[in-house]
Amino acid sequence: MFHDTAKREHLDDLLATFEKMGQAHPREAHWYLPQIGVDPHAQGKGIGAALMRHALARCDQDRALAYLEASKPQNIPFYQHYGFEPLREIQVGAAPPVTPMLRRPRR
Repeated sequence: MFHDTAKREHLDDLLATFEKMGQAHPREAHWYLPQIGVDPHAQGKGIGAALMRHALARCDQDRALAYLEASKPQNIPFYQHYGFEPLREIQVGAAPPVTPMLRRPRR
């Protein structure tokens, strides 16, 4: 899909970013939370918090790690509030930064 839709001048950076994202995943069993988002018109009403609590309750029940990638630096504090810790920042060329984050299960 990216080969068909991304601008040619951005394609190498985009593909390299996704490769580094794949390498950042934990080796241990984990829940991957790839896309948690709320329509901008519905933000600020607790929907994102409800989605996060629901997903993390299952992670805690399974005693599993939770892993996600923050695609916007301004969202990092939201994830940290739920116990996620930044692992590092992925920055390739002109691609936007991505921050892999990990949360250990709570008992």
